Amino acid sequence: MKAGVVKIVEVSAERPVLIAGPTASGKSALAAEIAARRGGVVINADALQVYACWRLLTARPSEAGEAALPHALYGHIGRDQDYSVGHWLREVAGVLAAVAKRGARPVIVGGTGLYFSALTEGLAAIPPTPPEVRAVADARLMAEGIGGLLAELDAATAARIDVKNPARVQRAWEVLQATGRGLAEWQARTGPALLPLDGVEAIVLRPDAGWLNARIDQRFDAMMAQGALEEVRAELPTWVAQRASSRAIGAPELVAHLRGEIVLEAAVEAAKLASRQYAKRQRTWLRNRMAGWKALDPGA
Repeated sequence: MKAGVVKIVEVSAERPVLIAGPTASGKSALAAEIAARRGGVVINADALQVYACWRLLTARPSEAGEAALPHALYGHIGRDQDYSVGHWLREVAGVLAAVAKRGARPVIVGGTGLYFSALTEGLAAIPPTPPEVRAVADARLMAEGIGGLLAELDAATAARIDVKNPARVQRAWEVLQATGRGLAEWQARTGPALLPLDGVEAIVLRPDAGWLNARIDQRFDAMMAQGALEEVRAELPTWVAQRASSRAIGAPELVAHLRGEIVLEAAVEAAKLASRQYAKRQRTWLRNRMAGWKALDPGA
C-alpha cells in the first residue's frame, strides 16, 4: 500500500471498523495504522491466519507486530482442527464482548468474505457435519475432483456459491447430505447480525489487478527470503492435503518441491499463480457482495 492511503481514511473514533480486501492488498497494514492512531484491537477475519502452523505463508502479522498492538484470533487453532465460519462467529462474539467491556474499539480485518457476511448479515445455525460424511466428501474430492460433488447440489445452492472453490462446494455437499436441506435453504434462516453494516465503518480495498498481481509476486519472493520453505518443511512430517489448514496458498506447491516432485523455481511460480487466481476470486466476491462498503484503491 502506498504511503498516504491511510491518511485519507476518515473513520469514526467510536464505531467498529471492518477492512476487507484481496490477498496482498495491504489490509493488515491499514488495520494496524488505524488501531495505532485511533486506538483499537485488531481482530482477524482470515480463514487461514487462525492456524498456528502458518505465519509467513498466510501473511499473519509478525511477532513484533502482534506485540505492538492488541491482536485477537490469530494463530490459535491447531493444524488438524476444523474451523468454519460458525466457529469464527462464535469466537468473535466473545472477543467483541471483551473489547467492549474494556472500552476499546474493534478493527476487524481479513480476506474471507463469508466471515464478514456472517458478521454483518447473520448466520444460519447449521448442524456440524458428521465425521463420516466429511470422510466421504474428502475421498470423493480426491478421486473425482469438484465435478461430482457439484453435480449433486441443489439448484438454489449451486447458483449461490463459488462453484470454482472446492472448499465451498464440499461444504455445501456435506450440508445437503447431513441435513437433507440445501445450504441456500439454511442460509435463508439466518440469525441476527452481530455488527450490522449501518453501525460500523466498512472499508473494502479494490486495487487494480495489475498492481495487485505485482504485489503478490513480490510478497511471495519476500516470504521465501524470510523462510517460507522452512515453514513448510516443518509441516511435512504431519502433512495431510485434505486438512483445511493445508489450503494455505503456496503450501501444496512447496510440499511438492520438498517431496522431489518439482524443482523449486516451478513450485514458486505455481504458488504465485495460485495466489493470483485466489485474488481474482476474492475481487469478484468482494465486488458482488460489498457494493455498499467504502472502497479504496491502495495503489492510487
